[in-house]
Amino acid sequence: MTKDEKKHLDFVSQLGCVVCAKLGYPGTPAEIHHPRKGVGLALRASHYDAIPLCLEHHRGQTGVHGLGTKGFAKHYGFDESDLLAYTKELLSELKKNIIGG
Repeated sequence: MTKDEKKHLDFVSQLGCVVCAKLGYPGTPAEIHHPRKGVGLALRASHYDAIPLCLEHHRGQTGVHGLGTKGFAKHYGFDESDLLAYTKELLSELKKNIIGG
């Protein structure tokens, strides 16, 4: 992992779980989820496509790994690509606030 990737993942983890945020509970501590869409089963997506998820929404029974990607989307009404877009929006806002732009 490069220094730039590490810095990016640090920013991502600071966002908190994006599912919790969408459900009205922002700031829940998060771990990093790498979507597997478009890559082989043994490969992760780029660190720049990481999504912050709490333990339950990541690996729990109602999480993306517990429900599977199709079940997750059906249960919540949004999928990993929606969460990635939301993550990128939040990252942009966070970086603007830190940089002051």
